Amino acid sequence: MKKFLFAIVALFTAAPSFAQFSSGGFSLDEEHLYWGVRLGINFSGIGGDLESDKSRTGMALAGIIGVRVTDSAPVFLESGLYYTERGGKNLKYKDAPIPDEPKSLKGHLNYLEIPVLIKYGITTENNIAVLPFIGPYFSMGISGSYKYLRHPDMGFKIGCGAEWNNLYLEGAYQFGVANIIDTDDFDDATSHGHTFSINFGINF
Repeated sequence: MKKFLFAIVALFTAAPSFAQFSSGGFSLDEEHLYWGVRLGINFSGIGGDLESDKSRTGMALAGIIGVRVTDSAPVFLESGLYYTERGGKNLKYKDAPIPDEPKSLKGHLNYLEIPVLIKYGITTENNIAVLPFIGPYFSMGISGSYKYLRHPDMGFKIGCGAEWNNLYLEGAYQFGVANIIDTDDFDDATSHGHTFSINFGINF
């Protein structure tokens, strides 16, 4: 958590120097290509036959790029590469503690993730661009606590962002559709990840 708070302070300390490149916010009529950085916090859990009864708090860090896909409407396609920390606390298997594991078991699942999001831009009276979005994500585990949790994951992400003077803020919910548990160890069980995230960032 300390590293996350330090990164937030560093990001917003640098923000005024970046904001000078824009005097009126995100221009939906003029913007055709943008890129940026994101720093966020995740509140994630695991549901299904193997489930967590408490969420895990982790961080996310990303570089993103977006492109307008049509001149007739402010519709954008956004992707990027995220490092994201997910998982859950106090994992249980079908309402029973996992054998030979401590009660306070934490499932650390850290991924490299690529989302493919469709965003639609709406400009408000205060020159704030509101950008609801939806799309799939694909992720590959790069580290984790337990061998019985598979590394690949995929699902869908839905949320809404807002931009003003290059500064960006969004809230999103992700729900996995891939089974992340190794059925060889847990007798054809199924489990899926879910995450609520808040991301801060700067667009260029």
